[in-house]
Parts: sequence; structure tokens; C-alpha cells
Amino acid sequence: MAGNVEPGTDQRRRTNDERAIPQNKHRSSFIVRPSSPILRRNIWRLLRLWKLYALLDFTFLLADLKLALTWYISDGIVNLASVTATLLLADRFAGIGAWGRYEVVFLLGYATVVSGLMNMFFGYNVLTISRRLGRGQLDHTLIQPQPIWLSLLTEGFMPFSGSPMLLPGIALLVWSASRLSLAITPGWLALLALNLAASSVVVLAFSFLWGSLAFWAPRAAEEISSSSIRLLYQLKGFPLDGLGSLLLSGMLTVLPVGFVAWYPCRALLGLDPLAWSRWITPLAALSFAIVTSWIFRKGMRYYGSTGSQRYSSLGHRG
Repeated sequence: MAGNVEPGTDQRRRTNDERAIPQNKHRSSFIVRPSSPILRRNIWRLLRLWKLYALLDFTFLLADLKLALTWYISDGIVNLASVTATLLLADRFAGIGAWGRYEVVFLLGYATVVSGLMNMFFGYNVLTISRRLGRGQLDHTLIQPQPIWLSLLTEGFMPFSGSPMLLPGIALLVWSASRLSLAITPGWLALLALNLAASSVVVLAFSFLWGSLAFWAPRAAEEISSSSIRLLYQLKGFPLDGLGSLLLSGMLTVLPVGFVAWYPCRALLGLDPLAWSRWITPLAALSFAIVTSWIFRKGMRYYGSTGSQRYSSLGHRG
């Protein structure tokens, strides 16, 4: 009987050795120490891949300077046109509601920086993930010898092609902050960076949340991420103070456009009386990220059992 077989000499020696190891030393050797080198390797690989894709993006622009200049000019015109209406309203009426003229400019600059960060870090249809899922391009990512999160964080990195939206947003932020009586301290700048990152996570999570539908309906949901992003961007630059409680709740949950720019700017400009309002946007980003991660994992399990029934190379970086 297998249950009555006596362990061999090597097995008995190994068992005795394991019993001799203290419990705290066992945990230190097998849990704590290996995780730190793995984390350092992943961070180092992330930085190396960002450097690689930045070089590719720069080389791509240098290949045709005339085309690159055309892109920069056209993107600048489009970005300027997207904020002109709100700027004109704020200038004509010296503000919008409780927001002064330069507070509105700060709001627009913040919203533009968020859009610029998304374009810079998640180009090539990473932000519009439903296109990759619907076109069967996820297999390009899955066959790579690295975690999927690392691929998604690096494949769309385009710091030079994505800068035409980021740079005007930074200019609006600097200009408006110089006109406002803000106490610019290292702590305030850290909160600004934290809220910008949190707003970007909200946009990314919202796109991936709806884009996960493409796991189950690849053809029908191929463009759902782009539609979701377009809906957020159309409303991101407007103050939402005048909305009713029900509609405002929907703008912070079902359609989280309030966390893209309005609520974090209220906290950073001191328009919100709550002392802990600066931390609400990061907490909301964490909540959206957890929900989106759970749904995306369910879609990945479904994709693992069915695969993709269609393929198109359109939009793939190659």
C-alpha cells in the first residue's frame, strides 16, 4: 500500500533538515527575499522597455520631419479648439459658477494634462483596449515572455508623438497657477502629481471596464472603449457644481467624468471644504481599478478557453 511505504533515506534526511529550520527563517527565505529581486527586475525591465519604445517613437518621427511637424500642428489646433469654448465662457462671464476665470483655466489645464498622459503612455490602442481584444491582437501580448501588465504599460509608450497634448496642458497649469493665490509647496506638488495619476487610472479603468465586453462580443464591442473615452473627454473640462445630487452621483460613479478633472481640481484649489477631499480621487481610482481588474480577469479566463475567432492587424504597432 502506498500509505504504508516508509520514506527513503534521502526523504528522511530532507524532512529532518526542514524541521530544523526555524519558522521565521523559513518565511524570510522563501517569501520576503525572493519578492524583492523580482520587483527590482520588473521595475528595471519597465524602465528599459520605456527607453526602447521612446527611441522607436523618436526614430519614427525623424523618419519624416514634415509629417511629424504636420501632426504636431494639427494636434495643437485640435487641442486648442477643445478648450476654446470653455475658455471663452469663463472670460466673458469672469468665471463659471463658483469657479473664477483662472480656476477654470486650471481645470482645463488639468484635464488636458490627463489626456496627454493617456496619449503618451497608452497609445497604439492600449487605452482603447477593446480594439485589441475585438481584432484578436491580444495574442501578440500573451506570447511575450513577460507579465501582461508589463506589456500593457510599455507597448503604448510614445513620449514624443504623445506630447502635443501634454505640453499645452502643462502650460495652462503653470499660467493659471501663477495667476492664482496658491501656496505652491512640495506637498502641494506631490498631491497634484498623485491626483493626476489617480485621474489617469480612472480613465484607464473606465476604458478597460467597458472594453472587457470585447472578450465576449469581439465584433460588436470592438469600438466600445473609444466611445467610452470620447464620452469622458467631451465632459471633462466643465465644472459640475450646478448639477443635482442624483446626476452628480452618476457623474462620479456610472460615468466617472467628475474624477477626471473637476473633483481633484476642487480639492487642489481649496474649493472643497472637506479637509480630506484631496484623497477622494486616489481612493476612487483604487476602487475603479479593483473592480476593473476583477472583470478583466474574468474576461481573460473566458478568452483562455475560447480564444479569438477573428484577426485584423489594423492598428497593431508591429
